Amino acid sequence: MTILVTGSSGHLGEGLMRKLTAAGRSALGLDIVESAFTDCVGSVSDRAFVKRSMAQGVDAVVHAATLHKPHVGTHARQEFVDTNITGTLALLEEAVASGVKAFVFTSTTSAFGAALTPAPGQPAAWITEDIVPVPKNIYGVTKVAAENLCELFYRQQRLPVIVLRTSRFFPEMDDDAAVRENYELANAQANEMLYRRADLEDIVDAHLLAIDRATEIGFGRYIISATTPFSRDDLTELRRDAAAVVQRLFPESAILFASRGWKLFPSIDRVYANDRARAELGWRPKHDFRHVLDCLKRGADFRSALAQQIGSKGYHATTFDEAPYPVMQGP
Repeated sequence: MTILVTGSSGHLGEGLMRKLTAAGRSALGLDIVESAFTDCVGSVSDRAFVKRSMAQGVDAVVHAATLHKPHVGTHARQEFVDTNITGTLALLEEAVASGVKAFVFTSTTSAFGAALTPAPGQPAAWITEDIVPVPKNIYGVTKVAAENLCELFYRQQRLPVIVLRTSRFFPEMDDDAAVRENYELANAQANEMLYRRADLEDIVDAHLLAIDRATEIGFGRYIISATTPFSRDDLTELRRDAAAVVQRLFPESAILFASRGWKLFPSIDRVYANDRARAELGWRPKHDFRHVLDCLKRGADFRSALAQQIGSKGYHATTFDEAPYPVMQGP
């Protein structure tokens, strides 16, 4: 089986290419950016290019190429439509024409948009696949539209498709100035492992499982995020005093964080639940907040070896003074 990986020069794409080749599986990398992990250089929105790439004996597709949230402030809405919607459509149609057996689409928990933030005074939101997305920007709109295209191709063309809504796994600084000013990078990302982040290696593993399970499942949509230690019973207190909940569940956390000069977040507004992915995909993420604390005890980096090996790629050739990337305000 030859697996076409789009976005092969990015964080996830490189991780997929590394793991596939290490396992002796045939993989073909596609990206608009040249890299050691990209065999076909071009855009997914170029139908002729996609057709030529698919003709190289492709049996399965992992579509990770996308314009991301960091591009909202630097790219036109039409570019998001061209890449995230038109590009996905081209891949789906050419996959059907080529007899591809499985299609995995990398989506994002950002697709939930405004549904992630409860009103002031309300408990934190418990986010499952059943929550209806309310996209806040063109990135979210185009990812939801691409997801819907994937489902349409399963229903009308019987193409087995798995949609993975991944939470944060990028290594770069947060775009929120308050977070950057009050928490060092590793501290913020350690906190996020409680409710809205996953390690790159675990996300790669979820994609590999999705390739192998797609035919059996047919169509599925899954949240891919580190397993949270919280339950629905914690949601009210998480919004009011998240640190108290964490210290109740992990009494050693305060001392371990203090030893690094770290702080727990005072409030948490949403929790991603990965129960369905674990039950239906058989996904077993290795990296969670307990893993973070165990690494702190040993003085080790809590990121996987794969995440450390790939490192930070950034999203722009330009360096911005105020943030890791410009943030688009308003509609």
